[in-house]
Amino acid sequence: MTHPRSETAGQAPDHQGSAAPVAPRGIVGLYVELTKARLSSLVVVTCAVGFIMAGRKPIDWTGLFLTSLGTALIATGVCGLNQWMEVKRDAMMQRTCKRPLPSRSMGTLHAATFSLLLTISGPLLLYMSVNVLATQLALLSGLLYIFLYTPLKPYSTANTLVGAVVGALPPMIGWVGATGTLEPGAFILGGILFVWQIPHFLALAWLYRRDYARGGFRMLPVVDTDGRITTIAVVLYSLALIPISLMTTLAGLSGWIYAGVAVLLGLWFSFHSVMLFRHRSEINARRVFRVSLIYLPLLLLAMLLDQQSARAGDRHPTLASEARSSTSRPISFP
Repeated sequence: MTHPRSETAGQAPDHQGSAAPVAPRGIVGLYVELTKARLSSLVVVTCAVGFIMAGRKPIDWTGLFLTSLGTALIATGVCGLNQWMEVKRDAMMQRTCKRPLPSRSMGTLHAATFSLLLTISGPLLLYMSVNVLATQLALLSGLLYIFLYTPLKPYSTANTLVGAVVGALPPMIGWVGATGTLEPGAFILGGILFVWQIPHFLALAWLYRRDYARGGFRMLPVVDTDGRITTIAVVLYSLALIPISLMTTLAGLSGWIYAGVAVLLGLWFSFHSVMLFRHRSEINARRVFRVSLIYLPLLLLAMLLDQQSARAGDRHPTLASEARSSTSRPISFP
């Protein structure tokens, strides 16, 4: 196992692959980048939203913490394994060539071992302290990310859809962490995350389409050279966010104030998507991407603030703790 070094240290590994010691701040920065901390934080937030939206009152704060922590561990772990698997392709791309592995700031064995430990500890924590179904969903997300999404990226544009499935699972894990069961609300939240990810990522992929081509990744904007199909997909999925986001109100999870906010946000997102379709420029693609980053937290915040409390779950405040105590009882996917 080699030791990571800071990119700013100005020291290259020796012929045996070892590197000079670095300041703690430099090491922390490398681990933050290896685990894609910003992406992983989004996973944790959506998991927590799923737990809270399950509507069990009072909120089981211990259960929320353990469910979020277990999800965070597997999310950061698979992100590290993804970089370990793609190190050669990352080295070809300007956007990723300075990551810890392609820049040789961290040893590959060190990164793989660290990431694998995180990946294993997440489901183990969920199994021991939350419930079996949450563990199964977390394992499913990790397996899809490592064994389907990552290998598909150089071969099929369908990788984006698989990645969206992975991103849709965290709020469902949160819901199951609170209730012990998969209910319609969990699928609604997962559906919102699935649909949101498509225009969010396609806008980003359009901005970096040449970079993805250099890395050998088969993203839709790489094969759709004029961008017509890509931008049509951005428009359609942005529009689809409006009805699917309203399903939380129709299902009694949120109120009509949230519904109004969801419609306005969806129209705003769709407007910029249509502008990208009409004028396929990097400026418009960047606007769509930035709007997507604003859209999701505002939607989730409105959902939480206008959450409906008079639901069946409120009559069972101890359900989450009971679910955590039943980890030895096998639960299979419905």
